[in-house]
Amino acid sequence: MNFRSDNTAPAAPEIIAALTRVNEGAAAAYGEDQWSKLLDEKFSALFERDVRVFTVASGTAANAISVASLTPPWGAVLCHREAHIECDECGAAEFYSGGAKLVLMDGAEAKISPEALKEPVTRNERGIHSVKPAAVSVSQTTERGGIYPASEVAMIGQMAKQAGLALHMDGARFANAVAALGEAPADVTWRAGVDLLSFGATKNGAIAAEAIVCFDPVRGEEIARRRKRSGHLFSKGRFVAAQLLAYLEDGLWLTLARRSNALAAKLAEAAAPYLSHPASSNQVFIKPGEAGLAALRAGGAEFYDWGPPGAGEARLVVSWNQSEADIEKMCGLLVSIR
Repeated sequence: MNFRSDNTAPAAPEIIAALTRVNEGAAAAYGEDQWSKLLDEKFSALFERDVRVFTVASGTAANAISVASLTPPWGAVLCHREAHIECDECGAAEFYSGGAKLVLMDGAEAKISPEALKEPVTRNERGIHSVKPAAVSVSQTTERGGIYPASEVAMIGQMAKQAGLALHMDGARFANAVAALGEAPADVTWRAGVDLLSFGATKNGAIAAEAIVCFDPVRGEEIARRRKRSGHLFSKGRFVAAQLLAYLEDGLWLTLARRSNALAAKLAEAAAPYLSHPASSNQVFIKPGEAGLAALRAGGAEFYDWGPPGAGEARLVVSWNQSEADIEKMCGLLVSIR
């Protein structure tokens, strides 16, 4: 029973089929193929406005290129203390931006609030002696499984704009958030003030297929050049584009996310007495203690410990293809250790 990460899951059959379909004959390189040229159109339809889409291999690349395009080397990016760009990307945001600083904030469910933005903005208003806040980055879903509804994103977006800051959204699990919220992708992004979105697909059925969605065409040229300079312009772009097109086709991205969310909800119900955070998406955080975690592992469950060493906390992640048998057995284990 593997609940380590949705990165461990295979590719969805529809994605494999799309790759097979485009794997015939020659095609123009570096995004000039017919499939890559469809991306802007398809994503524009999804987000209900004209956008530019830049494919990359990883979420780290999407985040780092995005942040770098919003922040000068003497700038600062405001984010949560548990944000992926802070904890899991080996300083990529700082490296790609030439040295910009991450300024960290706290908040329940790894979410930041508009009020939380005031202190770091004020603290860094000492002119030439401090870094200059340039952007805010939020995760959707967060690293604790939290989800920002459109209203919360809009409040952060408004606060950011008032302070002269851009807003980036790390959407590695964007599908799970949208599936859970039932709100339009446009409402939780650009209508709420998001300038750049790291749009993830790899965790939800694709193979190394991520994208930067640019809602402001003025930023497109810089992102294109930063992508090339960083080595993320695919020569055989058709294979990533085909995946993303299949991912959006007939709402596959939401179908897969709804399934993993629903199965995670069953785990959360079974683990109700020791949930450490509300379970809103495909991630479930539990804190049954060290003995409880040991019992789960003895029963055949695989997962990552979470929080400080010895905290007795763990993260369970449900993948798009998780078997019903896995869920049923894990629920039984969770009930048995109460």
